[in-house]
Amino acid sequence: MISLDDTIVAISTPIGAGGIGIVRMTGPDSVRILQQIFVPGPKLAASPIEPRTLHYGYIADPAAGEIVDEVLAAYMPAPRTYTRQDVVEVNGHGGIVALRRILGICLRQGARLADAGEFTARAFLNGRLDLAQAEAVVDIVQAKTEISLRAAVGQLAGRLSAQVRSVRTGLVRALAYLEASIDFEEDEIPERDIGSDLVQAVAALLQLLDDADRGIIYRQGIRAAIVGRPNVGKSSLLNRLLRTSRAIVTDIPGTTRDTLEETLNLQGVPVVLVDTAGITEGTEDPIERLGIERSRSALAQADLALLVVDASQPLTSADQAIAALVKDKTAIVVANKVDLLAAMPGTEPRAPALESPLAGAAYVPVSALTGQGLETLEETIVETVLSGQVAASDAPVVTSPRHKDALSRALDHVNAARAAQQAGELADLVAIDVSAAVHALGEITGQTASEDLVETIFSTFCIGK
Repeated sequence: MISLDDTIVAISTPIGAGGIGIVRMTGPDSVRILQQIFVPGPKLAASPIEPRTLHYGYIADPAAGEIVDEVLAAYMPAPRTYTRQDVVEVNGHGGIVALRRILGICLRQGARLADAGEFTARAFLNGRLDLAQAEAVVDIVQAKTEISLRAAVGQLAGRLSAQVRSVRTGLVRALAYLEASIDFEEDEIPERDIGSDLVQAVAALLQLLDDADRGIIYRQGIRAAIVGRPNVGKSSLLNRLLRTSRAIVTDIPGTTRDTLEETLNLQGVPVVLVDTAGITEGTEDPIERLGIERSRSALAQADLALLVVDASQPLTSADQAIAALVKDKTAIVVANKVDLLAAMPGTEPRAPALESPLAGAAYVPVSALTGQGLETLEETIVETVLSGQVAASDAPVVTSPRHKDALSRALDHVNAARAAQQAGELADLVAIDVSAAVHALGEITGQTASEDLVETIFSTFCIGK
């Protein structure tokens, strides 16, 4: 398990050139190390570093006897810090060489390089955050849309934790009664109907789970592969959806030879659009074959397929072959080039020449050239990935597959306990399921999380957070 006795240090800002860069330290020796390497600025007297104040000066390398960078340094004493230990932050220039020099100096003075997520892990272990709140920290860092950010901020503030604790407290009361009735069977224990506790727990868990799938989509997003035969306008569609010229577009079939990924925000849903090479059969070009293989791989990994066909032409055998690859996936048929069906002067507009190659899939006529039908396509994508749920303005409470799994297991156990209680089973049997539900809910906040689970969660964090 993570040690709390040593002092850790890391660069907490992204690697690369920038205006500022931050080196963060926490642990019992943080202040001592800062005092050894910090030199006050000109005309500033050397004195103890005042807490919660920015101090102007320099970082010096004691071994080399030279100034490394001009900085602003801050010291925040425990327990009112992110980790509930002493914390030091050195704000220097954002160059990687300067930051690594400062980091190296701190290491030579006795600090240890922090592991991934170790600062937040200490916040969890020291009781500043529960496990759900700690997970929200990385969700805030990785948020791709406003809704996913609002959901993460709400989770960090304890929105999910408060509801989980409320349910768990009710179940703990029921469990305490059951265990008392088992242990002190001969004593007169006041009667208590735990049925109402179980009913309330079921209702609360169902409410939390009701929006979980939508919340997970807002947090993780979906992958949408744009597939079709060559020259149906896949890259043009990508550019039109992104509102920028991201992919090269020409009249020459097979221009796209590799996959191209870009993230799009559709009504709060992060959608990773994957433009693919046109899928054909029997090509002798080795580069084209490799591109087709990557297209098939992208399709296999996608959550949604956008099957693009040419609305101005009849379906081809290639269209049908690609439709066969898509048939087992959630898909939308995008009938592109409807601008070519415009009426000549004095004539009626032509109808699209296509029937949908995928029975049951949404069919959206568009023009990647003019933008016609684009708004309808975007709405169809959102409606499809959210399974018809309305994209609400309120951020969902549950956004993690781990939390959904724990809530689902808790609900199953509570339902089993209700069934056992209603069937008149012994209190021992009812207590088994109530205890399992309490344990599952504790996994969310960390009260019953295993050491392996905690380490796995924090290993997904970046170093320095």
